[in-house]
Amino acid sequence: MALDSPYTGIVNYRQVAQSYGDDFHDAGGNVLTEFEVSHINMVNESPAGSEQGLEYPVVIRNTKGEEVCCKYVLTCAGLFSDRLSQISGCSSEPRIVPFRGDYLVLKPEKCYLVKGNIYPVPDPRFPFLGVHFTPRMDGNVWLGPSAVLAFKREGYRLCDFNARDFGEAITYSGLRKLVLKNLVYGMGEMYRALSLRAQLKELQKFIPELSINDILRGPSGVRAQALDSDGNLVDDFVFDGGSGDTASRILHVRNAPSPAATSSLAIAEMIASEVEERFKL
Repeated sequence: MALDSPYTGIVNYRQVAQSYGDDFHDAGGNVLTEFEVSHINMVNESPAGSEQGLEYPVVIRNTKGEEVCCKYVLTCAGLFSDRLSQISGCSSEPRIVPFRGDYLVLKPEKCYLVKGNIYPVPDPRFPFLGVHFTPRMDGNVWLGPSAVLAFKREGYRLCDFNARDFGEAITYSGLRKLVLKNLVYGMGEMYRALSLRAQLKELQKFIPELSINDILRGPSGVRAQALDSDGNLVDDFVFDGGSGDTASRILHVRNAPSPAATSSLAIAEMIASEVEERFKL
């Protein structure tokens, strides 16, 4: 049994994101890259002889000591959304735990087997979707992904490791509870991530004629999974602005439900409404 969605499309999301950036620039905005934020502070009073501190009371400072003064701040920081929230004085939860997804790719001569997106029906007992078939704009077909704990928040390679990221993840009570609740499933995911044949067995449920000679290891992605201290995966919006003065000036989007890319314009409308309400714009 299956559901057919004949009008489901695919897109180069890198180009979509670049187009959003162009629109923002054309509207008068500036896009700053390589600007790692280290502090977000409220200025309670204006420096002598200056009105800027009162008009733009939120100061964002990066690791190089550079500053940007803002009237209002909206953050959508993905893998670092919890840390960015905390440095502005907000709650430490929900915590972001990174999960790496490793994809396989179909060999070019076998791409004819997949003519559209093929997704399994999610099993509500388990936290992740399972393997699926994703055609790409360049003609390639990605298969997977797996879902295993990443040892670094931006750990796109198996060998990537960051002591702080790893330590925070494994000492977090929420992750330990999640693992205990899904121990068998988690061990299966780890095995499938290491074994091509194990992944192939899952893929053959959809396309039985696939063989081990038809697949290659492919790229990886990292999912910013929001997790609470009880081990529950957060699958809804989480907005946080703290309390006091910060609540009227800063809004953190700490979680946006999947599919965040596909639904980005609809999600943007919801966030814009939240901004208008909280900041009384």
